[in-house]
Amino acid sequence: MKKNSELLFLLLFLLITTFKSIGEARKLVYQIDIKKEINNTTRIYLRNGLEEAKLLGADAVLLHMNTYGGLLEAADSMRTAILYNPIPVYVFIDNNAASAGALISIACEKIFMRKGANIGAATVVNQTGAALPDKYQSYMRSMIRSTAEAHGKDTIIQEKDTTFRWKRDPLIAEAMVDERVVVPNLIDSGKVLTFTADEALEWKYCDGIAETPDEVITKYLGYNDYELKTYKPSWEDDLKGFLMNPMLQSLLIIIIIGGIYFEMQTPGLGFPSAAAVVAAILYFAPLYIDGLAQNWEILVFILGLLLIAVEIFIIPGFGIAGISGIIFLIAGLTLSLLNNTDFNFEEVSTKEIGEATLTVLIGLGLGFVLMIWLSNKIGTKGMMRKVALHKDLEDAHSSPSLTSLIGKEGTAFTVLRPSGKVMIDNELYDGVSESGFIEKGTKVEVVRFENAQVYVENPDL
Repeated sequence: MKKNSELLFLLLFLLITTFKSIGEARKLVYQIDIKKEINNTTRIYLRNGLEEAKLLGADAVLLHMNTYGGLLEAADSMRTAILYNPIPVYVFIDNNAASAGALISIACEKIFMRKGANIGAATVVNQTGAALPDKYQSYMRSMIRSTAEAHGKDTIIQEKDTTFRWKRDPLIAEAMVDERVVVPNLIDSGKVLTFTADEALEWKYCDGIAETPDEVITKYLGYNDYELKTYKPSWEDDLKGFLMNPMLQSLLIIIIIGGIYFEMQTPGLGFPSAAAVVAAILYFAPLYIDGLAQNWEILVFILGLLLIAVEIFIIPGFGIAGISGIIFLIAGLTLSLLNNTDFNFEEVSTKEIGEATLTVLIGLGLGFVLMIWLSNKIGTKGMMRKVALHKDLEDAHSSPSLTSLIGKEGTAFTVLRPSGKVMIDNELYDGVSESGFIEKGTKVEVVRFENAQVYVENPDL
């Protein structure tokens, strides 16, 4: 009987030990480092890291942050991904979480800070550091306020009274953006709010002070036995993030437009068209891989190019095809920057549409300015002198056998833009118009012959 009791006790002990070990299974924590400017590269890091954490079945995601801020649109995308991520996301601020970094941190389930770290100063500024107009600040105020509100309220019961208190006071978040916001007993107007670690802890914008991610995981998350995996960015992440920089996208648009323009000025396919094709590939490829540019949006852009080509090589003058081509070109470039689903734009904000349109228009505007400047500079003095042949045509010698063509009349066999073909005495010659654009079939008169080309004018003008 005694032996049976001992055996039963041993079995019971083994069962309890087994269930306890199962209940205390090793936790998996997935760490994503955010230690550079907030931009499309860090957005890609976060998105890929969150996806990998889900595939691995991680119990928690920990952002290891040290940033002075960056692009607002990238920060907006990152904070949305954090708020709606099924796995809880925590942040350890290792020194700085300024501006866009503050917005991302407030989106996290809990905030942990190192002694000496700071969070705040989320005013929207331009590249020189000057604050942007109030409409930008208004949007940022609303965004950071709603991010704080997303964490809900605590229910506090004292005797018979029940009160509700924000887990993160939205007014405090707003004070990090707007110097006019006053928080009683915390900050007066005229100052943008930035917290130290101790201040953030006091005002519930920090859930604990720690010196390392390990201390956060063991002391505050309670994972004594855990496995830590860290997201390792690939060179493709960095390249794609670099190509999706708004300034580079505008530069690529300049090259696309400039390539098309200069190809129109010279017959055949050459360097300008090659540059435009490469720029278009670099523009659309990362957007397509990232899921922003869809097939039909790229086709809209290609259709625009085809319409412009039809206007140049088939239809004389500049009419419906050319104007439609430009509209389709701009539409394709702009739509590819928007995060829409097929033809559904309900999830696309007015702000996103404005930013995409601004990026494209800046590129187009600078492209046209560059075209005009280069058109006046190529072949003249200075560095641009070597880009084109600069032989003084006034000193060139005409071919003796064709000087007899001077003064003869013929017709434009092709459109002269200004180069093309002319028919004189039933013979075709390379022609250059000296009186601007000349339609196909228009009567022309040879005024001189140089460098194997006849220079013609419209005698009726």
